[in-house]
Amino acid sequence: MSKNRALKNASWIIVCKVIQSLLSLVIGMITARYLGPSNYGVISYVSSVVAFTLPIMQLGLNQTLVKEFVQNPEQEGKILGTALVINVLSSFLSMAGSIAFVSIANAGEKETLLVCALYSLTLLFQATEMTQYWFQSKLLSKYPSIATLCAYIVVALYKIYLLVTQKSIVWFAMSNVLDYCLISIILMVIYFKLGNQRLSVDWRIGREMLSRSKYYIVPSLMVMIFHHTDRIMIKLMMGETETGFYSAAITCIGISGFVFSAVIDSMRPVILEEKKKDETRYHERVTQLYAIITFISLAQSIGMTVLAKPLVYLLYGAEYAPTASILSVAVWYVTFSYYGSVRNVWILAEGKQKYLFGINVIGAVANVLLNLVLIPWWGGIGAAIASLITQFFTNVIIGFIFKPIRENNRLMLRGMDPRVLLGMLRSVLRRH
Repeated sequence: MSKNRALKNASWIIVCKVIQSLLSLVIGMITARYLGPSNYGVISYVSSVVAFTLPIMQLGLNQTLVKEFVQNPEQEGKILGTALVINVLSSFLSMAGSIAFVSIANAGEKETLLVCALYSLTLLFQATEMTQYWFQSKLLSKYPSIATLCAYIVVALYKIYLLVTQKSIVWFAMSNVLDYCLISIILMVIYFKLGNQRLSVDWRIGREMLSRSKYYIVPSLMVMIFHHTDRIMIKLMMGETETGFYSAAITCIGISGFVFSAVIDSMRPVILEEKKKDETRYHERVTQLYAIITFISLAQSIGMTVLAKPLVYLLYGAEYAPTASILSVAVWYVTFSYYGSVRNVWILAEGKQKYLFGINVIGAVANVLLNLVLIPWWGGIGAAIASLITQFFTNVIIGFIFKPIRENNRLMLRGMDPRVLLGMLRSVLRRH
């Protein structure tokens, strides 16, 4: 796979995501203002609870499917069909788990339970979204990107209707279900038109895939703890209003998240294929990916720290003023968070998945303990500090401690050299 194909693939993702993010920014801003910090906090809390069960639904297959397709193209119909059936079955277990947690942790809060029951339906449609990894393996991400954009435009119109008619929070929970439902349907239709193989189920292949993907289940759950335990703990310890302030800050950070995801998703199949062909070029690709992530994230962190207050007032209004302080701290964990995503690509290529368990369990425990200590003192700012410390420790420091993954840290340090990024830019400019 050529670098040009990877760049074209990433460009499709980025263009569609830019449009989607602009729509999300406008609609999300109006929705947050309409719902207020309290109701906005409830939606964010429920989304975090549901996200906790996502690794159980995915069973680690989301981390390994691209590699399965790259290595076994002659069986892609069986691989995809089996993965879809497995994930649909596990989604029902995940939905039940989400509802059970809220019914116990938020006993008596009928509206919160209803919102959770509706929001958990997204798990069923996310299970059928596994098709997107087939498109990634073929560097055809323009199709899922366009599908996601189309779905989001429909959902944006739906949310405008909800705002105009002043519907309750329950209706907004349904908007997320509609989003994932449309994406799932569109991707399946496109696959049936472009895919060369019929979908089928082969339980032998399923067992083999699960034997390789099982190493990612607990690590993925730990990642969810990194990203969502803060909102759940803030809600249970400080209330939904503080959760709303914190969630608004995280939403601001996520505005540019599509850039990182697009780059990593496009480079993943290239890195996996280079590993099989040329070890030197493989190391070069990993280093380049680290360079891109490093300098984009630093630019974002500096910009959002300087502009935190006017940005929050512009997007959410004076009612969300406490969000600015949280944002100026939380944005700095972005770099270290995506370092972990790049490291996971390297670990997959090297076949060292077993080390993810220890790494992520240590990080998750540290994150929970730090949140327990810091949230009662500083609320959302305390949660932001906890996330920053945890991401740095888990995705940087541990890499120097664990000998089997020190090679990855060597590539990461090399990627921090501005000359790597400048060399890539010169290479692109010469071709154009």
